[in-house]
Amino acid sequence: MVRNAVRLFVLLLLVLSLAACSSGNGNATKTGGNGEGSQGGDKPPVDAASTATLEAWGKAMKERYNGAEINLAFASHPSTESFQKMTKDFEALTGIKVRWEVMEETYLKNKQLLDFTGKTGTYDVLMVDGFWMSEYGAKKVVEPLDDYIANSALTPAWFDYEDIVPAYRNGISKYDGKAYGIPTAGETRFIAYRKDLFEKYGKQPPKTMDEFLGLAKFFNGKEDGLYGVSMRAQRGIHAASGLMTVMYNFGGGFIDQKTGDVTMTDSKTKQAMQFYVDLLKNAPKDVASYTHEEALSAFTTGKAAMWLDATALATRILDPSGSQVADKVGFAPTPEGPAGKASALAGWNMSISSLSKNKEAAWAFIVYMNSKEKAKDYVTGGGVPVRTSIYKDEELVAKDSSYPIQLEALNDANVLVEQGISWIPPHEKLGQILDRVGYYVSSAMSGEMTVDQASEKAQKEVEDIVGK
Repeated sequence: MVRNAVRLFVLLLLVLSLAACSSGNGNATKTGGNGEGSQGGDKPPVDAASTATLEAWGKAMKERYNGAEINLAFASHPSTESFQKMTKDFEALTGIKVRWEVMEETYLKNKQLLDFTGKTGTYDVLMVDGFWMSEYGAKKVVEPLDDYIANSALTPAWFDYEDIVPAYRNGISKYDGKAYGIPTAGETRFIAYRKDLFEKYGKQPPKTMDEFLGLAKFFNGKEDGLYGVSMRAQRGIHAASGLMTVMYNFGGGFIDQKTGDVTMTDSKTKQAMQFYVDLLKNAPKDVASYTHEEALSAFTTGKAAMWLDATALATRILDPSGSQVADKVGFAPTPEGPAGKASALAGWNMSISSLSKNKEAAWAFIVYMNSKEKAKDYVTGGGVPVRTSIYKDEELVAKDSSYPIQLEALNDANVLVEQGISWIPPHEKLGQILDRVGYYVSSAMSGEMTVDQASEKAQKEVEDIVGK
């Protein structure tokens, strides 16, 4: 995705990035084994056997919810566009009318929260950034979904919840151990490299951070106008984001996510910062001005041998109409560091508003749009994959050779999830933290100060920000 990475990191970082209603009185829908919920309670229970196929499910939904209307609050995004293309078929199948409200993601969160705090209950289905999920879950903005997922009548086997990539299923959609969203689009980060250059000089893609740095040095200046690597590094949030791309592989972090202590002077964090600074000495001279867009351009125009950024950008790298290296590219996961494997994680979810008066109809929309049954239609319509089966689909892999490596990188991202670490530190003042960390990372890159000095200054400023 980059799911419009500039806004992603400004709103609460990232990448890579990368809206909403079914029935009741605004309270949590009670979904028992009989399939009854807040809408359709005056009708016979939905029987699991009667929803075994998509067609049978659609008939059952139409009998139950025909004429219901649901309102959506979604961000402008490729996934939204794909879901909109699928809407007419959903409406015909279920009889549920869908009303879309699509806006720039910079406005989306405020609109959703205002609807919640004002108790307006305008929306039924919300498009929710994974970085908002802890806040939305804690404030009860969105409905817990475990009962819906477990109800075989409301969620037939062809939905296949377990097919969703574990990193997304467990890393962007849960709060306090409960599911509050269904992942719809996501991204991690990985390496793209020039296969022609690697073959020419007898090199293999990097598996470790040491190899990554060594290759960047080797290719830097190897040919006229060629640099070793391209990454985002613009002063401020983008530099902090670039550092985070490698930081967890060294065991570093901005904040200890268990204690809340600031860890900018931790030896592992400093080691990661020094690596990032050293790596970018082998990037184009103007790398300090690069967002993800400039970093991508440098690679697709043939100026860099390697690139490390968001998987959502792979389609642009492989598009011959905009990439001069489309037929010369290979991919590799983020290299393993001294602390092991790790990779970025960001993404979007569909959630049910806790104020929805149409919760089960809203869930029917979520089930249809995000099911394994419809996943290929969604991706071929421009959606961003989140399912293991899609990443392994032979026809789709033939069109996008990065799919197997994306899946491998997502497995690496799940390493952090299993350790209970959020790739983007959960903190209400995250934007300030990233801005100041990125400022000092940039200062170390430019030589204004050493990495040790930058770490010390960042430590003090972040402590002031978080009140530690």
